[in-house]
Amino acid sequence: MTILRTPDDRFDNLPDYPFSPNYLEVEDAALGPLRLHYVDEGPQDAAPVLMLHGEPSWSFLYRRMIPPVAAAGHRVLAPDLIGFGKSDKPADRAAYSYQAHVDWMTAWMQALDLNDITLFCQDWGGLIGLRLAAENPERFARLVIANTGLPTGDHTPSEAFLAWRRYSQETDNFAIGPIVSRAVARGMDDDVIAAYDAPFPDESYKAGARAFPVLVPIAPDDPAAAANKVAWASLARFEKPVLTAFSDMDPITKGGEKPFHKLVPGAAGQNHVTIERAGHFLQEDAGPELAELINRFIAETP
Repeated sequence: MTILRTPDDRFDNLPDYPFSPNYLEVEDAALGPLRLHYVDEGPQDAAPVLMLHGEPSWSFLYRRMIPPVAAAGHRVLAPDLIGFGKSDKPADRAAYSYQAHVDWMTAWMQALDLNDITLFCQDWGGLIGLRLAAENPERFARLVIANTGLPTGDHTPSEAFLAWRRYSQETDNFAIGPIVSRAVARGMDDDVIAAYDAPFPDESYKAGARAFPVLVPIAPDDPAAAANKVAWASLARFEKPVLTAFSDMDPITKGGEKPFHKLVPGAAGQNHVTIERAGHFLQEDAGPELAELINRFIAETP
């Protein structure tokens, strides 16, 4: 299978993204080693804050959150999922599955031996990150959950999600930067839109991005449904602090915080917030606000 790697010069002169690259190879039984890129800022001996991006973004999404969280004394890690950012990109869509993404990120987390993790997750960063936390609860200290979920296929998806799913499969030009821009409430400059396009020189690099929407479990017999139900059972025993920070202008995840409030013990009694005037990619709309929220949450919880 062809494994694509975006040329480094595509990432030259990105706005507000001065971070040195870090790479780690994760093994895949079928594909062999895959190079996974991650940002790693702040004191190396500090407890990690793990920021997981989703679809179709990459670690650039966290460029305005990483510096203030690192400046507060935390080690901040923002990986690029396989198929995104500076990480390797299998060209065949068959290489991508929900389980494969969980396995790749689990291998990365274990290789770095991350513990006492504060997770911030959004979109597919939550679908993957919440599986990591549910399957390795001993490694996680607290969770911050934003505009995401852990679907099991037992509930009808929103019409907004189904429309996005259809579009992602039917459009000839899967224009990454404009897609992100349309899901931001406060607008994006042209150089920022271009930065989201940077990892994808042409359509051949977008197999992972094209695959993600159809990997979301929307029926009980989906291949990932059973594992996600097991993950929910684990989260129902998760008593460490859990905070939700959903935005007010995201039609896809609107109301998605409610199951966490109801079912996860660690969410009880927390000062859950709604990020106002923010769309699906609330990191773009309110990055500094979210960084402050993370720092405060860590300071106020054991």
